[in-house]
Amino acid sequence: MDVLRKLFEQHFHSPAKRVQAVQGELGGSGRQIIRLTNDQASAIGILYGVREENAAFISFSRHFRKHDLPVPEIYGEDLSHGAYLEEDLGDTTLFEFLSKNRTNENIAPKVVGAYRAAVATLPRFQVEAGRDIDYSVCYPCGSFDRQSISWDLNYFKYYFLRLAGIPFSESALESDFSRLTDFLLAADCDYFLYRDFQSRNVMLPGGNPYFVDYQGGRKGALQYDIASMLFDAKADLPPDLRQQLLDHYLDALSSYIKLDRAAFVRYYYAYVYVRIMQALGAYGFRGFYERKAHFLQSVPFALKNLRWLSHNVELPIALPTLMDAFRSMLGSEKLHGLASEAENLHLRIFSFSFHQGLPKDESGNGGGFVFDGRSLPNPGREEHFKALTGKDVPVIDYLNQQESVHQFLASVMSLVDASVSTYQERGFKNLMVSFGCTGGQHRSVFLAEQLAKRLRAKKGVQVTVRHLGLEALGK
Repeated sequence: MDVLRKLFEQHFHSPAKRVQAVQGELGGSGRQIIRLTNDQASAIGILYGVREENAAFISFSRHFRKHDLPVPEIYGEDLSHGAYLEEDLGDTTLFEFLSKNRTNENIAPKVVGAYRAAVATLPRFQVEAGRDIDYSVCYPCGSFDRQSISWDLNYFKYYFLRLAGIPFSESALESDFSRLTDFLLAADCDYFLYRDFQSRNVMLPGGNPYFVDYQGGRKGALQYDIASMLFDAKADLPPDLRQQLLDHYLDALSSYIKLDRAAFVRYYYAYVYVRIMQALGAYGFRGFYERKAHFLQSVPFALKNLRWLSHNVELPIALPTLMDAFRSMLGSEKLHGLASEAENLHLRIFSFSFHQGLPKDESGNGGGFVFDGRSLPNPGREEHFKALTGKDVPVIDYLNQQESVHQFLASVMSLVDASVSTYQERGFKNLMVSFGCTGGQHRSVFLAEQLAKRLRAKKGVQVTVRHLGLEALGK
């Protein structure tokens, strides 16, 4: 954290007074994302150990800004310590904006407007900035080539199909993968491929789209990125809106290249399929393999997209084994069980330090319960507990011996349990419970863990825990 503080002070000529983690275990990238602020300035710091990926993001960002594209300014970097500092674009993503302004398939016009602006900007990345970008900095590879496609398809095969128990013939599926790859590479692949162009990577400061998370960019086909945005699983865009946005994108694209729409569409849905498979591979790896259940919440939405494709799209090539695997997925009781889990109440439990501010509510439901644990006995005042946390046995034993702690937890459980029952009856999907203490290291962590332990056994409740104070301390 010291390197980020140093970068902040070098750029703004004043020290950061507040440091708060803004992304933890819910993210899939492995990066630590930290907000640093003082009374005059705010910035986002990134800590990540892959130097090449950091260098790609910084290089691309500076290149895009030369083309006046809306991306964050890079304030400073120290790649030897895996750190860089960038412009703070706020907290509202296009996905959050969509989630807060829709009722089932009825999406507010202002959200549609934001999507239109985003997809209309995409050709500027792909074509305009792509003409003179430095592809030598790409990581892990310079193009979406045969090897890159193979990685994605095998990711899907081994981390989704295998772990979901979907039967398939290895050799027959490999033959389909080979035919699909040949077909994908027959498209014009001489453009910048953003790679992760989706609603969570579009920020809306002041309501205008800004773009992040293009560090995996490389040379590739135009179809991939627009497929990523329009078939972004959890965004769950209605088919009519997807078509309208595709048409709007193609209108914008035609200002930059001579566009044959029929040729574009010929390859488009094959890229839709490969993007869905890439995403399912990621959900399988994080969910089935790493057992981070919240990643599996997106699987039912991806299956919904596959069901729509099976009824509405016929590819120009035959992929019989792959299509059989998709049909097996759509009929899988195990995967239907994930659909049921997606209907669960998601209980998000946070611990935090009051010095760093309250946890951010990403669901739009107002933040839920906030409990102040500072009235309880503080293990942090005793020398032999200072290096420990509320997850360590000595601290747990100490707090379990305090009658006031048991009374506190009993009151919390009474309130939260009543709300959980009411939320389930009314079909609500999100409840947030936060515990604060002075440092966010001992009491709040203990309380969060105890509540999670008691509610994980409750039917229809999915529990996620984040310890923001520990994240800020690098623990």
